[in-house]
Amino acid sequence: MRSGVLPGVISVIICARNEAGGIGRLIASLKPYYEEIVVVDGHSKDETAALAEQAGARVVLDNGRGKGDAYQVGIRETTGEIQVFMDADGSHDPAEIPDIIRPIEQDLADLVIGSRHRGGSDEWQGDLTTWLRAMGSGFLSVVINARWKSNLTDVLNGFRAARRSAAVKVPLHAVDFDVEQHMIVQFLKCGYRVTEVRSHEYCRKWGESKLPTYRKAYLFFWRLFLDLVSGARAR
Repeated sequence: MRSGVLPGVISVIICARNEAGGIGRLIASLKPYYEEIVVVDGHSKDETAALAEQAGARVVLDNGRGKGDAYQVGIRETTGEIQVFMDADGSHDPAEIPDIIRPIEQDLADLVIGSRHRGGSDEWQGDLTTWLRAMGSGFLSVVINARWKSNLTDVLNGFRAARRSAAVKVPLHAVDFDVEQHMIVQFLKCGYRVTEVRSHEYCRKWGESKLPTYRKAYLFFWRLFLDLVSGARAR
């Protein structure tokens, strides 16, 4: 775990596995603006790690358990007072980062989600799988809003920012893609402020999706059940 917090520093956390096709380009687009870029590599079988280091990022390995595990490693390994999470496939626009971190900078939130329901998604066009993802995100958002009195529209988008001092205190138990909704619930349970801003999701620019299809939808609903029945946690 990295020691100390660097005031004013924005840390960008990129969870990646087999993203050699574009990870270098993504880091190059971030490097002029952000002091700390950490790629959490999910034991890629291609050149993701080497290309990320070559582009100027620091690379750390996760424990091989999934995206939730990678989130936890990234939170521990970065030092900036604001942590930005983004996917490695080019679907998130780095130009939107200032909008996503602004509520934290203004002390209006501790966790900010980029909402595709507000900003649109090129991925949510066409086939049944993407339609189900959009509907699933909306349903999960409705339940979480009702239970924890929030006002969110997209609890499954991985483009988000967190205040590090809060993130290191929030226990995360999900190790797979369900971490995104679980992270929101855990922040709310701990009494932290969660909000969202508009964000547009572009089509994946390289690599292959690792997101479970509708056949694995049980993962998200099982996590919702676990979060509903578990007790609230104090800070």
